[in-house]
Amino acid sequence: MSCGSASCSADHTPAAFAPDFAWPPTATQKVAFVCLHGSAKSLIAAAYFNGLARQHGLDFAATTSGPEPDSEVPPNVIEGLRSHAIDVGGYRPTMISAAGLADADLIVSFACDAGMPLAPAKPVERWDECPAVSDDFETAWLFITQRVERLFRRLAQETAMANCAEQGQ
Repeated sequence: MSCGSASCSADHTPAAFAPDFAWPPTATQKVAFVCLHGSAKSLIAAAYFNGLARQHGLDFAATTSGPEPDSEVPPNVIEGLRSHAIDVGGYRPTMISAAGLADADLIVSFACDAGMPLAPAKPVERWDECPAVSDDFETAWLFITQRVERLFRRLAQETAMANCAEQGQ
């Protein structure tokens, strides 16, 4: 898979991803990002992932939740995301639930095991080594967005390959 003519910008704002085959993917992909409070790491990941999906016109979606949701998004997260042109000012963190994970194709966990007992049959990726957002927003932003971009490309490629297989190509 190649990334086409546009590449990731230096600050990891959404960039174009265009595989060389069966583009755009037609199947839906849903990722459930989970962190303890559902208000920092998983929120950054879901907001960025959803921005990539919109930018590329893909039927991909991400959610964010946590087993101990904060009552509101921390100010440093709101400001940090705003500096990257993402507005989450109206978002309220939500409690993780089996119903919320039911249609997820993948659960991505930031050092949080809550998704596994609620959706034991779902595949889980662990991104436990993510730096704390409260320590340094930009360091966490870079870690999360780089991981999200790799995940997004992988899901787009897998979906495109499945489309080719379905069409007998």
